[in-house]
Amino acid sequence: MYKYIFGPVPSRRLGVSLGVDLVMSKTCNLDCIYCECGSTTKFYNTRDSYIDIDIDRLIGEVEDILQNLTPDYITFSGSGEPTLNKDLGIIIKKVRKIYSGKIAVITNSSLLNNLGVREALEEADLIIPSLDAISEDGFKRINRPIEGLSIKDILDGMTKFLSTTKKEVYLEIFIVEGINDGVEELEKFVEYLKDKKITVIQLNTLARPGAIKEIKPASMKRLSEIKDFFINHGLDSVEIIKKYTSREEFPKYSEKLEKLILNMLAKRKYSIHEMVELLQRNEVELFKYLNILQKEGKVKIVIENDQIYIKS
Repeated sequence: MYKYIFGPVPSRRLGVSLGVDLVMSKTCNLDCIYCECGSTTKFYNTRDSYIDIDIDRLIGEVEDILQNLTPDYITFSGSGEPTLNKDLGIIIKKVRKIYSGKIAVITNSSLLNNLGVREALEEADLIIPSLDAISEDGFKRINRPIEGLSIKDILDGMTKFLSTTKKEVYLEIFIVEGINDGVEELEKFVEYLKDKKITVIQLNTLARPGAIKEIKPASMKRLSEIKDFFINHGLDSVEIIKKYTSREEFPKYSEKLEKLILNMLAKRKYSIHEMVELLQRNEVELFKYLNILQKEGKVKIVIENDQIYIKS
């Protein structure tokens, strides 16, 4: 039914997120080995309209969704790099006219050297750029860029963006063990990021098969070690966003809290906000338990009436 809209998606970071996709499937200037959308099939590095964007239809689709749903975020992301679309800023402005909530853009950071891209991103509320390496070797091995794109281009653009943006920035680093988790690379991250204006640094790793099937997710133990390394070397606000997939991965897993959650849900369903208030735990911690319990088939995480609900 919808050409440009996908979701809504329950997101720990963004609550109820409605996605907007502005490029053809797998149109990108990177071919990241971890990409869960698969390998890049259409390499581009010039901003254009890569799908036949009918902006009026796109806005109509958003309006249609908003009749029955008020998401926490409308998020520009999808199956390719959204900043490749030259109309990104115009479209965000048009969405603003019909939607009073927050807007996020998830970007691979490759075009931040472009003034037009930086100006378009300022139309959003939250920017989630990625930075997976500081060394040229790590960049090429993980992100496999289009010819002519270097890590220097990425870092130069990132520096310009972070020095001028007035928006919230969640910087995502995707960890691939054996490539960008060595001490030398981590020290380069610290050196580059130590004076940058970032709301939070988020460590992520594979949750589903990537473009290269041999790539394995980093362990929670390794992510925790990297988080501690960053914090001990002066980087503030570092968190892990990878989902816990088992109790064994979860340090100090509380069987008591699990029983409380399951006992609550045996009576009726609760919104995530109700559970936060009743259990006196923050949303991030609760989602760690809920993701494990959902995988075990003990709970379901669903969207109903504009809210994330948990039920047994």
